[in-house]
Amino acid sequence: MNFDALLTALIGAFFGASGWLLVGLYMQRRAAQAQARNAARAVYFELAMNAIDVKVAADHLVFQPLRRGSFDRLLPELATWLGAEDLETIVHAYMSHAGYDQAQRDEKLPPPVRSAVLKTVLAQHRAATDLLRAKAFTERERAKLSTSADPGESVATQQSVAQGMRNA
Repeated sequence: MNFDALLTALIGAFFGASGWLLVGLYMQRRAAQAQARNAARAVYFELAMNAIDVKVAADHLVFQPLRRGSFDRLLPELATWLGAEDLETIVHAYMSHAGYDQAQRDEKLPPPVRSAVLKTVLAQHRAATDLLRAKAFTERERAKLSTSADPGESVATQQSVAQGMRNA
């Protein structure tokens, strides 16, 4: 066998293997990003449903259990995709469930305190859904979402909660 042919084969094998490695890494990275984006979408809808339940509780003092199954199951994917600050926003929304539970269970809680707790829980959920909506959906998808928050809704919600608590 000729040395030039061997050298050409080795160089070709090196570049071929390197190319396949780079393509494989690229495809694996895209698959991981797609998986994390899908996880963020699932958590977004879970948070949106929880926000509706919190709003009903704030307006009418009718409490439903809040969900956290998607978050618990998909936290590793979110942690690899989101930065620490963004992940903290999501975690705060789920940590606020303790306040929601206390507002539900503690009948001795004064109405203004209950109202403040529920407004805080709602604000945490809105911040988390706003963040995930911006990161997990394209502009076109965001425009089509029926769970999109109305910018003036938070003020209306606060006024409604305050009015409901005065009447309670």
